Amino acid sequence: MQCEVCGQRIIGKPRMVIIEGAKMMVCERCSSLGSPYIEPEAKKGAYLPVLRRRLKKVTAAKKPSPRMVLEDLEVVEDFGRVVRKARERMSLSHEDLGRRIGEKVSVLKKVESGRMIPDLKLARKLEHALKIKLLVPPPEGLEAVKVPPPPNVEPTLGDVVHLKMGKAEKRRT
Repeated sequence: MQCEVCGQRIIGKPRMVIIEGAKMMVCERCSSLGSPYIEPEAKKGAYLPVLRRRLKKVTAAKKPSPRMVLEDLEVVEDFGRVVRKARERMSLSHEDLGRRIGEKVSVLKKVESGRMIPDLKLARKLEHALKIKLLVPPPEGLEAVKVPPPPNVEPTLGDVVHLKMGKAEKRRT
């Protein structure tokens, strides 16, 4: 067996480590480059996903409950600060929280910095894990306001296409 980092033949017991998010089989010398990988314990309800699928089939014919229709909710204004304070209050690192809710560390950091607004699914996960309130009904009588992106964001390919299409339309008129 060869070390997945240095390529040397592994003498003795190979080590399983996490290096930059990847699970790797390495030699003793390279094991210091990552953190030890601990095999997760098998859950008692390992058959639960099968039951959920069956329940979905059974309940699919029913009309959606008010809890299922949640499009009328929006994320609180200072969501990044709320998430960061709750995470710190629970003494969780980004990695710990990411493992708990099944999200990447980079996504959590973007949410906390305010560069990314969490969608409904992610907001629900964060609410549940951190025991906070992120989703609230929109204020009555106000129309949706389009929020411009932060000033340090580079234009995307879609932005360039829209700009070029706008220039082409101006030329026609």
